[in-house]
Amino acid sequence: MKQILIISGKGGTGKTVITGALAALANNKIMVDCDVDAADLHLLLQPKIKERYEFRSGLSALIDQKTCIQCGKCLLACRFSAINNDFVIDHISCEGCGFCSHVCPVRAIKMEENVAGEWYISETRFGPMVHAKLGIAEENSGKLVSLVRKQAKKLAEHNNCDWIIIDGAPGIGCPVIASLSGIDCAIVVTEPTLSGLHDAARVIEVTKHFKVPAKLVINKYDINPAMSEKIEQYCVDNGIQLIGKIGFDKAVVEAMVEGKTIMEYKDTTAKKEIKGIWEKLRV
Repeated sequence: MKQILIISGKGGTGKTVITGALAALANNKIMVDCDVDAADLHLLLQPKIKERYEFRSGLSALIDQKTCIQCGKCLLACRFSAINNDFVIDHISCEGCGFCSHVCPVRAIKMEENVAGEWYISETRFGPMVHAKLGIAEENSGKLVSLVRKQAKKLAEHNNCDWIIIDGAPGIGCPVIASLSGIDCAIVVTEPTLSGLHDAARVIEVTKHFKVPAKLVINKYDINPAMSEKIEQYCVDNGIQLIGKIGFDKAVVEAMVEGKTIMEYKDTTAKKEIKGIWEKLRV
C-alpha cells in the first residue's frame, strides 16, 4: 500500500483538482482530505456520509450556576476576559488554561473536553473517503489530521487497498507536518510565478526535513514560460523530479462547475498531462 500526499506552498495552485483526478485514475484506493481547516475535496467527489464522529480536543471551562457564589475571583484571574459579569463563559475567548477552576473557592468551575469538530467516513463514486471539518476558531488541526490519517490507514488495511491518496493543506503549518509522517511520496503543486517558486521551495524543505521524497508539478505552466524554465532549473539544481507540466485549460474550470473531475470531462490537453503524471507515480 502506497500513500501519496498532494501539497502546495500556497492555496489556489490546483492541488485539489489534481487530487480529484488521481482519485478517478487510481484503482483500489481510499481518498483522504487532510485540509481540515478549509476542506474542499468533497465539492468534487460529493461524498455520502456513512459514519460521523465527534472530534474532541482541548478543554473549556464551565461554571455551575447553582454552586457559583459570584465572588468574582475567577473574573479577576482570567487574563483572556473569557468570563462576563453574569459569570458565564465565552467559549470563543476561553483558552482552556484551567486557572479559573483552581481559584474558585467553591469548585463551581469544571474543565470539560471541547467538541472541536467532526470527522467522517464516506462513500464516493470512486470509493471510500475519510475527511473532517474543524470547528470555527478551533485549534489542534494537526491533531485532527493525524486522527483522519490513522482512520484512513486502518480502513485501507481492512479493505486491502493499494493506494491512499491524500489532499493535504497548503503551506507549511501543523496540518502539513501531520500529513507528512509515513508518506511514500509528496507531490508539490506550484504555479509559474516567483512567489510560487518560493513557496514550493519552502514546502520542499519541509519534506526533506521529514525525509519524504518530493516530486514537483507545474500547473498552468504556459501562462509564464520563462518562470516555468526557472522552476525546472530549480528542480535540476536541487535533485527534485519534475513529473509533469499542466497547461492552462478552461475545461478544468468547466468540469469543476459541473462537480466533476477533469478525468470525467471531455478529452483535453490537461487530462492527458495528468494521465502522464499518474503513469509516472504508478512506477
